[in-house]
Amino acid sequence: MKIDLKGHASMLGANAIWGVMSPIAKFVMISGTITPLVVTNLRIAGAMILFWLVSLCMKPEHVGSKDMAKLFGASLLAIIFNQGCFITGLGMTSPTNASIITTSMPLWAMVLAAFFLKEPITGKKIMGIAAGATGAVLLILGGSSAAGAVSSSIWGDLIVMTAQLSYALYIVLFKDFVSRYSIFTVMKWMFTFAFICMVPFSTRQLSDTRWDAVTSMEWGALSLVVVGATFVSYILVVIGQKRLRPTVAGMYNYIQPLVACIVAILWGMDTFGITKAFAILLIFAGVFLVTMSKSRKDMEAEENTISEIADPGLTHEI
Repeated sequence: MKIDLKGHASMLGANAIWGVMSPIAKFVMISGTITPLVVTNLRIAGAMILFWLVSLCMKPEHVGSKDMAKLFGASLLAIIFNQGCFITGLGMTSPTNASIITTSMPLWAMVLAAFFLKEPITGKKIMGIAAGATGAVLLILGGSSAAGAVSSSIWGDLIVMTAQLSYALYIVLFKDFVSRYSIFTVMKWMFTFAFICMVPFSTRQLSDTRWDAVTSMEWGALSLVVVGATFVSYILVVIGQKRLRPTVAGMYNYIQPLVACIVAILWGMDTFGITKAFAILLIFAGVFLVTMSKSRKDMEAEENTISEIADPGLTHEI
């Protein structure tokens, strides 16, 4: 089985960046000066401007009206519901709860890929998702602390869960569609539609925000969220989405708590022990198992080979 290194590297990079986004976004919102909705709007507006600027330096691509409608649907799932629900939910629940809930995304991707793309649910996929989820939860719980913990709410948890379902739907339903155009054409229109949809709901909060009270540290954190965790990450996601099966792409969600754990250890906020080593092993074993699992095309090829062997009337040239 050929392994697409570029696809794997892209999804690894995107989720590694997202792994450090949660604490950065929480830092921006913790003072209350900037609300979750304002953060979401700044992410969308900033990324939209960056994608349009880059696209102006490239050969223009015509997008038909039907494909524009599909881009609008992709924008709803991948940006508006995904980003909006995650940031809103994160503002209502604890970072630990939000991180644990993100481990559900690969499961959603597997189920949805089976329903919409007829991808088989194999033993390796189930074992891989279970192993990855176990490792991710071990890392998250191992790094949580009761002291200074942020309170959580069931509504916040459910909203974060909606973000995971939305993203899973996007990588399943639009896997083939994103290959029709360049990354920057797809992204500039998706973020433009997202911006148009978000403005009516965020205008009041944007105008009420005390921008003079935003510190330089908070502006720096916002810049990282916009450029790194939005602009760069979405480029990498499309590359990975084009090259990997939805379930395989979804498995890289488990990299997020792994990166958060590594950052905490490097900053002296956590320690490395045998439990974390075992959790990391489980995550990579899970990604490997899902990657090695058979796809629908693999199974169809095997069935065709068996049919050819079983057909006594079939002749072969040697």
